[in-house]
Amino acid sequence: MQKSLTSLLLFLSLFSFAQQKVTAESFQKNLNEEFADADKSPLTEEDRLKFKELDFFPIDSNFIVEATFVRAKNEKAFEMKTTTERAPLYVKYGVISFSLNGEKFELNVYQNIELSKRKGFKDYLFLPFSDLTSGKETYIGGRYIDMKIPKGKTIIIDFNQAYNPYCAYNYKYSCPLVPLENDLTKEIKAGVKKFHD
Repeated sequence: MQKSLTSLLLFLSLFSFAQQKVTAESFQKNLNEEFADADKSPLTEEDRLKFKELDFFPIDSNFIVEATFVRAKNEKAFEMKTTTERAPLYVKYGVISFSLNGEKFELNVYQNIELSKRKGFKDYLFLPFSDLTSGKETYIGGRYIDMKIPKGKTIIIDFNQAYNPYCAYNYKYSCPLVPLENDLTKEIKAGVKKFHD
């Protein structure tokens, strides 16, 4: 009985990772297609003509974590700093707490006020973060993860789907700066690597 239960748990774990890997692979495929498309690519014309694919860390199940989600209360909208003078309104939507290799971390998730009013983005959450790879293997300004408002008290963070802001590729873009409280004291070797040295 115990052996059967262990086998079932192992199967479910492998099945779950297989599903997440497909999701991460789809994310990478879609991102590469977007960057190669002249109508969608954030790349400069020169870079796009030479573009083959983005550089990603290998997909790693250790960087797919279940986090505790706590909804923020009585938060006021604020102007998030960006790489330009643009100051979009965001609100701190919640706090997510999780463990990576036995270490505990917290990150804030945000909601863009204007974006949330658009069709299809009502439940969109924005997770900007930086880590100890920032400025080394990854973009110095940090990376982003797109999320959706969870229905319960937990939320899945897949760092394999971390991507660079557009201004990492082209200075014409205005990108939110990662808030200081979202700087992780750990290497997150998952997701997109930096584009240029």
